[in-house]
Amino acid sequence: MEAAGLLGLAAAALLAWGFLRVWDSRERTKSQEQAGVLGDGSRTLLVIAHPDDEAMFFAPTVLGLARLGHRLSLLCFSAGNFYNQGEIRKKELLQSCDVLGIPPSSIMIIDNRDFPDDPSVQWDTERVASILLQHIEMNSINLVVTFDEGGVSGHSNHIALYAAMRTLHSEGRLPKGCSVLTLQSVNVLRKYISLLDLPFTLLRRQDVLFVLTSKEVAQAKRAMSCHHSQLLWFRRLYVLFSRYMRINSLYFL
Repeated sequence: MEAAGLLGLAAAALLAWGFLRVWDSRERTKSQEQAGVLGDGSRTLLVIAHPDDEAMFFAPTVLGLARLGHRLSLLCFSAGNFYNQGEIRKKELLQSCDVLGIPPSSIMIIDNRDFPDDPSVQWDTERVASILLQHIEMNSINLVVTFDEGGVSGHSNHIALYAAMRTLHSEGRLPKGCSVLTLQSVNVLRKYISLLDLPFTLLRRQDVLFVLTSKEVAQAKRAMSCHHSQLLWFRRLYVLFSRYMRINSLYFL
């Protein structure tokens, strides 16, 4: 039975590897297609709740958009001060973004007690929306990337960002030509099978799909390794097994 299980796992890994090879061979063409959908050279804003979200969840999107020539900026709604490590985590975020290609001049971190790093606190939707809209207008943003309604991990702070963007979008308050992409949440099984999830992902509809090359995966891991204060044993396992370190599927609002 153990041998059969190992053979099954090996077959699945081989299948995922095959899909990845096919993906790599089509990468240039797919990038051109997605450039048409996303707009080559767009001013893109990544909106996250905590330092490390950019590497832990959005690295494939950040690196994929960079491939397409997007000018990326980042807005982080908290310093990640749940364990009184806010100042450390701000520095880690800047280091991680440097690895991912986002310069310090394009990063804004909100350190405000209205937005505590706390899953038990519900951030005020209208307050978040107001800050988002101001940032979008001031920086002439035409694409916003953030979490979906599941927040990937279910964290209430992640979900608050989606709720605010959904409000701006549904009420027609976003500037003309500004689109919103949300990162798809998946179930726990799919979340932790790394590239083995690629065949399932390719069989499902998504508006935008980014899959990292092996070189880019190493880059994403380097970015995550900048968050030294967060690299507890279970997050090290996350880096090894999570699909979000390799695959991002996104949907337009």
